[in-house]
Amino acid sequence: MERRSFVRSAGIAGVLAAGAAPAIVQAQANIRWRLASSFPKALDTIYGAADVFSKQVAAMSGGKFQISVHAGGELMPPFGVVDGVQNGTVEMAHTAPYYFFGKDETFALGCAIPFGLNSRQMTAWYYEGNGEKLMREFYAKYNIVNFPGGNTGAQMGGWYRKPIGSMADMKGLKMRIGGFAGKVLERLGGVPQNIPGGEIYQALEKGTIDAAEWVGPYDDQKLGFNKVAPHYAYPGWWEGGPQLDFFINQKAYDGLSAEYKAIVTAAAAYAHVDMQAKYDGRNPAALRSLVSSGTKLFRFPKDVMEAAFKESMAVYSEISAKNPNWKKVYDDYSKFRAEQNLWFRFAEAGFDDFMQQQKL
Repeated sequence: MERRSFVRSAGIAGVLAAGAAPAIVQAQANIRWRLASSFPKALDTIYGAADVFSKQVAAMSGGKFQISVHAGGELMPPFGVVDGVQNGTVEMAHTAPYYFFGKDETFALGCAIPFGLNSRQMTAWYYEGNGEKLMREFYAKYNIVNFPGGNTGAQMGGWYRKPIGSMADMKGLKMRIGGFAGKVLERLGGVPQNIPGGEIYQALEKGTIDAAEWVGPYDDQKLGFNKVAPHYAYPGWWEGGPQLDFFINQKAYDGLSAEYKAIVTAAAAYAHVDMQAKYDGRNPAALRSLVSSGTKLFRFPKDVMEAAFKESMAVYSEISAKNPNWKKVYDDYSKFRAEQNLWFRFAEAGFDDFMQQQKL
């Protein structure tokens, strides 16, 4: 969808939400959809984005378009939602696309890759760059139409029973790590484990894994990871700006009227912004609370960061040589990343570096 088309669509939805076009709303049919989430209800930020979306759709349609939201495992396994949408078992899903890199590594580019785009850059690539066009072309192979559905912002680097002091500590580390980043962890000597959010605590508590990453302070505190692994790393180099997505079955989406499609577009954009606002608003107090209760923060050592960067770039080159889907998207993504980093270096990074040294 072109940027101007998006703006026009959002404008229609705004008129509907304001109640200025009741005749249009009345002309639409009553619709009931189901949305399968990959996340547990306990996480009101990441799971909550689907609720925010659903409520916006209902409000803008005058209650005619209802979408029920179902937590991971309620209708299907958390990692089964792509199959569910593709096959039409459910009309929609809300998930992290990189969970499905096993189907095709290109899924990860719709979410986050190690040393990729930050959250603002990801949104810019999607709406202003070629992100929407390229990812829509790819997801069409799975009967899916996607919409951005939130971003956590840069994440923390996970919880560890013992702190990471050097590359030597990465050897044999059994770590729950989301999606694509496991490929890099393996090359660093670690053993990646792909475990749904609702099952991580138990795995850490039992010692099935040595470490786990999820999102950041607000969610991590809710899940209680600090009780079983006291060392908290930063930064999450594998998730500088992970974008969640709403996946919609192609046939279901095509069956919507133009007005309902505009409502879906506007509601997704609203949920996208709302989710990151919640994380940015709630993470500072949660981090302060965690530290005051005994959590020990540590920064990844330079040799770990440099090795991870080197191996990440090698992985991308190898995938580009064998996966044309990946190469087509990554070539554009990486060019956009280089341009963004040049700009952010002078503006955002310069400002942030100064401000973070001030005592406010």
